[in-house]
This record gives sequence, structure tokens and C-alpha cells, in this order.
Amino acid sequence: MSRLDSMLRRLTAQRDGLNWAAEQIRDLDGDVLDMGLGNGRTYHHLREILPERRILVMDRVLQCHPDSTPPAEDFLQGEAEPVLQKLAETGQSFVMAHYDFGRGIKSEDVAEAARLSPMIAAIMKPGGLLISGQPLVGFEQIKGPDTIAPDRYLFYRT
Repeated sequence: MSRLDSMLRRLTAQRDGLNWAAEQIRDLDGDVLDMGLGNGRTYHHLREILPERRILVMDRVLQCHPDSTPPAEDFLQGEAEPVLQKLAETGQSFVMAHYDFGRGIKSEDVAEAARLSPMIAAIMKPGGLLISGQPLVGFEQIKGPDTIAPDRYLFYRT
């Protein structure tokens, strides 16, 4: 598969997965966390499908498209570990989170996701949903929408 086809497959899976997850949490109260702002495409989509929810975003730097810039109070800047620890210390919890950290080196990305998993668990509400492009550890993996291959995007119940 070409890298272009792979990217298209990943983005389609991401969109379908986020839409599916938004529907799954419709009757649950709580905020949403987007881990990895990047260009801001995912955050922009989350705002469209979850307009009534507060969506917090974390990343090392704010360098997204101007149309996708979160309000200052919803942008958590810094390395993942200290930001996740601070969220846990303040008692912040989330009903849905999207994990999109990575540098594109699979072995390093998988190791980082495993290392961060316990910190992510500490900020998730019981019964919440995690959507991830990387395998997370210690969560109940569930089946996502039928349109997504099981290995392309991962879904977890907390």
C-alpha cells in the first residue's frame, strides 16, 4: 500500500471513529481531551461533532491552522507526562479522549503509548471512550465501527 493510500485510510478511520465515539457518549456527561493538536484537523472536527462539549487539547507547541486554534484556557501546552499528571492532580476527568501522539517511528510510538497509558487511565471517567492510533495498555479494547479495520484504529472502554 502506498503511503498516500495508507494516510487516506488512517484519516478516514480517524473521522469515522470519532463520529462513532461521539454518538456512543451522547448520554454521558463530561469533557473531551484531544492528545496531540498538530495541525488541528482533529480538534476542528471534534468541535463540529461535539459543539456542546468542552474540548481540551494538549501538545508541546501551538502551531495549528488559525481556524483550529483552541481557546487559551483549553490548550494545555507541554510534554505529555507533566500535563497528564497535572490533570490528574486537579481531578480533571474526561468522558472521551483521542490519543494522537507520535513521531512516525512505530516502535517508539508504541512504547510511548504504553508508558503514558496509566496516566491516561487516571484522568478517564468510568465508562468513557478512548480512540487511538496506537495500542494503549490496561484498557478494555472494544470493537469500533464496521467501516474500520481492527488494526487501523483502536477503541477502548475505560
